[in-house]
Amino acid sequence: MSKFSWRWLSRRKSRSPDVSALSCERFEDGDRRQLLQALSAIAAGGALAAMPRSSDAKDSSDLPPPKRALTGRDEAGKSVFKSFDVTSKVVEIDANPGLTFYELYMTEGVPGLTGLEPDPMLKGTRAFPGPGGTMFRLISHPPKRPEGWKPPPGVTFESGLKEMSDKVPGMGDHFERDAPGMHTSDTIDYGVVVRGEMTLELDDGQKVHLRQGDCVVQNGTRHRWRNPLPEPCLMAFISIGGKRG
Repeated sequence: MSKFSWRWLSRRKSRSPDVSALSCERFEDGDRRQLLQALSAIAAGGALAAMPRSSDAKDSSDLPPPKRALTGRDEAGKSVFKSFDVTSKVVEIDANPGLTFYELYMTEGVPGLTGLEPDPMLKGTRAFPGPGGTMFRLISHPPKRPEGWKPPPGVTFESGLKEMSDKVPGMGDHFERDAPGMHTSDTIDYGVVVRGEMTLELDDGQKVHLRQGDCVVQNGTRHRWRNPLPEPCLMAFISIGGKRG
């Protein structure tokens, strides 16, 4: 029996001799289920303790930018890593400090899958793909603004949308002028909360609160995102271009 198993049994014995004796018989018979359960509980407790709380979570500027592993093929047809680094297209929106687009990959039509395709992000990006196209991106949403927060000097709602469209062509055009934040696109969007939390709002004020690991499927619906926490939220999106019925 390992030293750890003996110590664990000793502690159990001090609490309940009958239970520890039973556990000893099980270990002698080769049944280690109780020990595995205890180890799982210990590991889970440690993981929960290590998770950052809202009060001490790091700011986005303290976190390293996410890396992208891009694969392809060499001249012999073998699979290779073309790169493993931050994507070549990172877009920061100055009008809304903390809003950052990590543009990872996009396709139009049916991909050829030769493995020799160049990185499409070297040519730039766009708001959303056309019918049958795809767009893969991460978006870091800034924390909830404190009361009294004001945008940088000279920034207006219109100038913010213009900057967004200049840097992510056409993106600002999808946002409504009379309902800030509300937007619609001709895509199906698969979204995952990678880090943080986010509130998704639809028509008539319908809302759902998404936590880390939660997913959403947007079927071309009108919506708005709001970060409810004083820490950034990182979300992953895969958009697939469609057509309005």
